[in-house]
Amino acid sequence: MGLALVHSRARAGVAAPAVQVEVHLSGGLPSTQIVGLPAAAVRESRDRVRAAILCAQFEYPQRRITINLAPADLPKDGGRFDLPIALGILAASGQIDRDALAGCEFLGELGLTGELRAVDGVLPAVLAAARDGRRLVVPAASAAEAALARQAEAYVARTLLETCAGLGGQARLPRATEAGAAATPVAAAPALPDLAAVRGQLQARRALEIAAAGGHHLLMSGPPGCGKTLLASCLPGLLPEASEAEALETAAVHSISGHGLDPARWRQRPLRAPHHGASAVALAGGGSPPRPGEISLAHNGVLFLDELPEWSRAALEVLREPLESGRITVSRAGRSAEFPARFQLVAAMNPCPCGYAGDPSARCRCTPDMVARYWGRLSGPLLDRIDLHLAMARLPPAQLRADAPPGESSAAVRARVEAARERQQARGTGPNARLDPAGLAACCRLGAGEQALLEQAAERLQLTARSLHRVLRVARTIADLDASEGIGRDHLAEALGFRAPLLLRD
Repeated sequence: MGLALVHSRARAGVAAPAVQVEVHLSGGLPSTQIVGLPAAAVRESRDRVRAAILCAQFEYPQRRITINLAPADLPKDGGRFDLPIALGILAASGQIDRDALAGCEFLGELGLTGELRAVDGVLPAVLAAARDGRRLVVPAASAAEAALARQAEAYVARTLLETCAGLGGQARLPRATEAGAAATPVAAAPALPDLAAVRGQLQARRALEIAAAGGHHLLMSGPPGCGKTLLASCLPGLLPEASEAEALETAAVHSISGHGLDPARWRQRPLRAPHHGASAVALAGGGSPPRPGEISLAHNGVLFLDELPEWSRAALEVLREPLESGRITVSRAGRSAEFPARFQLVAAMNPCPCGYAGDPSARCRCTPDMVARYWGRLSGPLLDRIDLHLAMARLPPAQLRADAPPGESSAAVRARVEAARERQQARGTGPNARLDPAGLAACCRLGAGEQALLEQAAERLQLTARSLHRVLRVARTIADLDASEGIGRDHLAEALGFRAPLLLRD
């Protein structure tokens, strides 16, 4: 009787729970059975593993083989367990030393020739293995992704035979970074749009700077061609560089998305701009097993929704909970997964169906009822969760000339944004947009005059308690940009200016 234990990792959202691959050989008619809630792709590994073992010049045991993937109540899918299953069979049959498997974890799909093929979700598995103090062996095709976790011990192999040689000491398995898979610097990624390309629109540029400095959500309303999309594309270039922890969180989400991970951009904050025809599932995530949607792929970055009223009501309502909590739970039949969704929302829309309400050309022919129905597609609770509401106007042709003076560059604005973020970090509160009630009470104290102004504005604009808190957070950010210890009347007045209903302004 032979028994072997091999460690591996499953995929459950952005988590990589540990899986123990137990292989037992006993007498009886030759057969191979896999238990432990395997999906179809895992059950089919029997044939792939058998062919790979034979092609590697090992002997496939002609005995009754039982393979248990523990824990039994955790669903297992994909070909990621091929390599640990093959190693377990070889160890249980005495063809490799089972003690060499201790302290190691294995991931990889096997081809019929014994070649190791890439699997998704390698980065979360590498991080989880490092937390548990184990080394992880992955296919060479996944080396670039595994190398992003620089503090982890990740090794690569090209074939089953090479893996066995490395375990037996006949060869040395290279580290992921040694395999030429070190992360490419952010500078190698395509350059982000520069704010200097935006002509005019001083108030919009100011709103974008405030949004970047405090991590606030922004809604822009204006006629077609006034620069809403260009401004939104400039926001990632104004944000501070992501920390290594933030970048790894974002990269882990992309690793399990099924779209792949680009190591050249792993330190660059993402900008996701899905089409307004996307469904609620495309935004929130779904499938079987559940995969992240657009709001999770924008984690630690920017989610840009153009033509906001054209989105389906169901899709927009999906945003409400993640805007508050920074996480989203996707539940499907028998499966549930939680994904991070801490993003900055930038939304753009026209002021009316034709897009020209309030334009000096007076070309708009939309009736008040048409405009009200157009705005009625957006729920009050969703608008209430957006910190900055900005009305934009069409620029005169003179400001669009090629020889017109350029605007301030992204580098100059980013320097002020980083200084404001440093003040927020010094207070130990993080971005102002995430201030909790205790943080609001400690950081957003108002004088008697400012408190009276806030209460008068709340009555006039019919602000909710959530809106009042968001006004205070924005005012705190404006004060940080001015390097002010307290919130002054000018800071509060500017913040209130970004809460006036856009429909009334138009």
